[in-house]
Amino acid sequence: MEQSERALAVIAALKQDYPEALCALHSRKDYELMIAVRLSAQCTDERVNKITPALFARFPSLEAFAQADVGEVETLVHACGFYKHKARDIVLACQMLLTDYGGRVPDNMEALLKLPGVGRKTANLLLGDLYAVPGSVVCDTHCIRICGKLGLTDGTKDPLKCETQLRAVLPPTESSDFCHRIVLHGRAVCTARKPACELCSLAPFCAAWNREEAAP
Repeated sequence: MEQSERALAVIAALKQDYPEALCALHSRKDYELMIAVRLSAQCTDERVNKITPALFARFPSLEAFAQADVGEVETLVHACGFYKHKARDIVLACQMLLTDYGGRVPDNMEALLKLPGVGRKTANLLLGDLYAVPGSVVCDTHCIRICGKLGLTDGTKDPLKCETQLRAVLPPTESSDFCHRIVLHGRAVCTARKPACELCSLAPFCAAWNREEAAP
């Protein structure tokens, strides 16, 4: 099976299992999603979602975040880990949104990457979720790990290489939703520590499962 055919088959199976390809992070405004994604680095989405309601209530506008005391933000996001870096990036990024981008999260990769704390993974998620930009591939740990197993990549652990390889095989209009579904699948079935291979709808495409099945 060619990679592009494999990708379409995987997409179809994921759509069946996860009809709604929703971002696990809760937000109501564009900058809130930017902040939530920054907090999610080296932290679970579940923990972020427990922290952001109080954070967004304390700073209810972009202007409030831009004027926030970094130390107070540190206290509110402490449980997310790396809180000093994250708090600083959040305040600086919100200031930059106001001074450079008219109070709006940019809709292009070049501008997004200029924001403090925003890398390609964050930028691709924002482009896909906020603006439905085709070809937005979010290569988090779930995506990198599972796509290697499925043969959609060569098994690279490098996020940029993974993104490049997935762009070559995924239909651009499916990319963002595919990545959300892969995350859901990585949490529900194909977990890193103990994957439930016998329950996995993607097992027919999985090299690890097929090697195990072929073993004497």
